Amino acid sequence: MWRRSFSNGVSLTRTLKDKKWDALVIGGGHNGLIAAAYLARGGLSVAVLERRHVIGGAAVTEELIPGFKFSRCSYLQSLLRPSVIRWFHSTLQELELKKHGLKLLKPIATSFTPCLDGLYLLLGFDDQQNNSEISKFSKRDADTYPRYENELSKFCKIMDFLLDSPPPEALHGDLSFHDLLRDKMQKSVFWARCLRHVLSLGQKDLVDFMDILLSPTTKILNKWFESDVLKATVAADAITGSMASIHAPGSGYVLLHHVMGETDGDRNLWSHVEGGMGSVSLAISKAATKAGAHILVNTEVSQIMIGDSGEVDGVLLVDGTRVHSSFVLSNATPYKTFMGLVPRDVLPDDFLRAIKYSDYHSGVTKINVAVDKLPQFHCCKSSQLEVGPHHTATVHIGCESMEEIGSACQDAWNGLPSRRPVMEMTIPSSLDKTISPPGKHVVSLFTQYTPYKPSDGSWEDPTYRESYAQKCFSLIDEYAPGFSSSVIGYDLLTPPDLEREFGLTGNLTSQPETCGNIFHGAMGLDSLFLMRPVKGWSGYRTPVRGLYLCGSGSHPGGGVMGAPGRNAAHVVLQDFKKQSR
Repeated sequence: MWRRSFSNGVSLTRTLKDKKWDALVIGGGHNGLIAAAYLARGGLSVAVLERRHVIGGAAVTEELIPGFKFSRCSYLQSLLRPSVIRWFHSTLQELELKKHGLKLLKPIATSFTPCLDGLYLLLGFDDQQNNSEISKFSKRDADTYPRYENELSKFCKIMDFLLDSPPPEALHGDLSFHDLLRDKMQKSVFWARCLRHVLSLGQKDLVDFMDILLSPTTKILNKWFESDVLKATVAADAITGSMASIHAPGSGYVLLHHVMGETDGDRNLWSHVEGGMGSVSLAISKAATKAGAHILVNTEVSQIMIGDSGEVDGVLLVDGTRVHSSFVLSNATPYKTFMGLVPRDVLPDDFLRAIKYSDYHSGVTKINVAVDKLPQFHCCKSSQLEVGPHHTATVHIGCESMEEIGSACQDAWNGLPSRRPVMEMTIPSSLDKTISPPGKHVVSLFTQYTPYKPSDGSWEDPTYRESYAQKCFSLIDEYAPGFSSSVIGYDLLTPPDLEREFGLTGNLTSQPETCGNIFHGAMGLDSLFLMRPVKGWSGYRTPVRGLYLCGSGSHPGGGVMGAPGRNAAHVVLQDFKKQSR
């Protein structure tokens, strides 16, 4: 089951109003659920308040066409932190998600890039096979590719450390000597561990690490490779979810996501989830409820209540119900939280300005498609019913050169949806038989770039929406003839749809052209680590005492990784213990 509800409104209201909760979590996305699970396991009374009828936020499965279950937003699993998935025999005792039904399905191949000239690039887990595939385009690149992957892998340990650690942010407010001493000790430990990771790299590797963090994707890949197809295939990892060009400084950082993810200890492995991405959220919710958390759907928060002393006092629901708590964790975007839920007069002006003008640019439109047959690529033909390794991989459409990616991005910056969109196609039903009828399939299209307010039309116009979907289907036809005719139905989520349906930005924004960001905010270097969501407030605490951020708009950012929820919960537990002393 995906829904947790109550028999009537009276029981729901009574459940919330009967007591003062230790913590309320706004939003039942995966980070909010993870935060609730850790808080409940830590002994706090916790309620999760989800606006929609279904939990999961962007990590959700919905049956929009009878018999077809779609992972509507997020579509592959790799970044969910191992510390959240695995059981550690330690005093922390993590969430045991596998015991709660989380089943990951490993692809047979990892990446498939078809070409219009009949060639293709199929990469997987066999080094010799990868060498053979890349050699079709460049023998030099075939020999270089393992060194490139090893180079990125060197940086995994320091990235793991940064992802799993709350930023060493300065504390605010009146602090006791004990609090100051404890804070200094914690920061000293963090920086000592960070320095140890840095020193372990050595000077050359450290310079290479900084090069990846600061350089344009094009500069990095041109240095390593000569084949257009290989460079474009790898470059596609650097643009996911953004409006940034591959020529932009700092865009190379996202290349590290290529190796940061893992499945069952195997690095650089992006898996499907049986039952869709909603199974991740469902498993987390089971762990949370087992720990004692309450999860309520169809429960929308209209305002965060602030007491006379300036501290959080709970939340006000849209139906007028007041729910009191000592702590509130917001899994909404920073913009929605501070510009839409918190009274403006309790926040510092410089903080509000920083939140208001944060970068929310995103050019993603997600299309979930039901088809009556498996796509057949003219460059890699197989039986009509036979699933090939390439069907289980991430299929890159419109990625034959970095120039194609650059042109698609430039179209969007000019106010137009890309004339030839860059697409990541996945076919989860190639591995998961639970999400589509026999012989039919679910296809996920992650398309870029689409501006929030296109200059040549409106996403509110059904004809305009249809024209974009058909443009994407026609482009796929060039590589897999007959795809358009196989479409039974589809679900189109443009940037305004993502905002409206999933609350991926505040509804009150004065800058609508920057909305719909799937990561709760851009993932540029100026918006990460100590700068996320804004400078001075990266440690999950906020200017309102008792209010915390736990979503992707906080460190370390977007993707289904769970680190923001886990880290925020640990900070709340620390503050709860201090409050209880």
